[in-house]
Amino acid sequence: MAAVSLRLGDLVWGKLGRYPPWPGKIVNPPKDLKKPRGKKCFFVKFFGTEDHAWIKVEQLKPYHPHKEEMIKINKGKRFQQAVDAVEEFLRKTKGKDQASSHNSTEEKNRRNSSEERGKQSAGEEKRKASLSEGKVKKGTGEGKKRVSSVSSERGSKSPLKRAQDQSPRKRGRPPKDEKDLTIPESSTVKRVMTGTVAGFKWPPSVSEPVKDSDPHFHHFLLSQTEKPAVCYQAITKKLKVCEEETGSTSIQAADSTAINGSITPTDKKIGFLGLGLMGSGIVSNLLKMGHTVTVWNRTAEKCDLFIQEGARLGRTPAEVVSTCDITFACVSDPKAAKDLVLGPSGVLQGIRPGKCYVDMSTVDADTVTELAQVIVSRGGRFLEAPVSGNQQLSNDGMLVILAAGDRGLYEDCSSCFQAMGKTSFFLGEVGNAAKMMLIVNMVQGSFMATIAEGLTLAQVTGQSQQTLLDILNQGQLASIFLDQKCQNILQGNFKPDFYLKYIQKDLRLAIALGDSVNHPTPMAAAANEVYKRAKALDQSDNDMSAVYRAYIH
Repeated sequence: MAAVSLRLGDLVWGKLGRYPPWPGKIVNPPKDLKKPRGKKCFFVKFFGTEDHAWIKVEQLKPYHPHKEEMIKINKGKRFQQAVDAVEEFLRKTKGKDQASSHNSTEEKNRRNSSEERGKQSAGEEKRKASLSEGKVKKGTGEGKKRVSSVSSERGSKSPLKRAQDQSPRKRGRPPKDEKDLTIPESSTVKRVMTGTVAGFKWPPSVSEPVKDSDPHFHHFLLSQTEKPAVCYQAITKKLKVCEEETGSTSIQAADSTAINGSITPTDKKIGFLGLGLMGSGIVSNLLKMGHTVTVWNRTAEKCDLFIQEGARLGRTPAEVVSTCDITFACVSDPKAAKDLVLGPSGVLQGIRPGKCYVDMSTVDADTVTELAQVIVSRGGRFLEAPVSGNQQLSNDGMLVILAAGDRGLYEDCSSCFQAMGKTSFFLGEVGNAAKMMLIVNMVQGSFMATIAEGLTLAQVTGQSQQTLLDILNQGQLASIFLDQKCQNILQGNFKPDFYLKYIQKDLRLAIALGDSVNHPTPMAAAANEVYKRAKALDQSDNDMSAVYRAYIH
């Protein structure tokens, strides 16, 4: 297929992170957002979302030729809303162009008419002047009489007549020094510019902190908090670091899918232990962005694909740690995390002064504190960095990373965090990230159980489950998570994106966290019981949305 020439202002289809091919428009980027080095790309603002990104040319398709094709393969509600937004934009743009064309014609006619009247008025003035001069030449006395008569006649003219006689310069084409004079707009133009068709308005950011700036760009680059944050540039030019009043810090790539293409990978050797749903996507993105990675997995066959992509193979966790500068690990639960570090040929045996270990597993604060202590006791450096997301977000490099521990190590991991995620937060001392991650997953797991409960209640009361989803998608609860999980249930597709057994584990740990500080968690406790029933129905290795089956059996 021949390459299609694209330019500023074109409507396109582009691939953005977790979304399917999505409609957008090529626009000028903000001044302080640099273009990635390497392949040619355009800055695209996507309809119906708060996303925009540098997208490589080969990942873009013109909107109109591929419209029908994209509509056939994408059926989601949010996708349809985005297409509707494009069509509305096209209608309004067309109306504006027509109004502009009408105004141009009207202005041209008005100028031609003004010039013609100016010429006629100038000719009349010249003729009168010639007539007066001829009469003066007939005789001195008579000339004086005539001149007096003409003067008297001019003096008796009405102000309107005088204005008409003096009008040629004002009615004709304006002289050079008057070109800046404002020409009154026609009523048509005023209606266009002040009415509802003044132009397509991008959906505002939720917080709208700065009304006179682009809300999407502000939202995308800065960590939005209720309290103002002091922002400064640090780590690399591709990151924004925001120090909040709470003491936490967020590092956020200007664009999580496109600007990753211009990451300068660290020259440190990276190790990675654990190639499950999350770890596989993380390693793939580290390799894509040019990092040197050595991998290990308990089931060695899972390493083969990554070795083909350029990774090196480590025979044991200890070997990986001893040969790498920074080693990441992402395993299933507290027991697996401890075994990986403390077991035979484990991480601890490879630790020596200066070696760095980053645990990305979702575990409890006591477990991560114990691991930190043994690593540091051997002269190593430790950072906890559990991730919020799922398999798809991991594959797309759109994870949210919650980190705590060694601040210097956190900064050393900046290029890795950019490759695997869209945002990372530094939360202070070891244990804070584990607690925050459990709270986040507690909310997510409880919400998923509530969604399943609502869909089953709709079914047993004779209501349409699809209609319920449509209503939810139009309200305040609308989200990609809600839409995807409901679609899983409606289609009976429970292929794991986030294992049900792991969300139940996180609920259990969150409840224990509440108990440790004597804080009640009745909603999480109720949701946990529903997930336990789903596990009893052999749903452990399905997606968390399979909790629905606990309600129908």
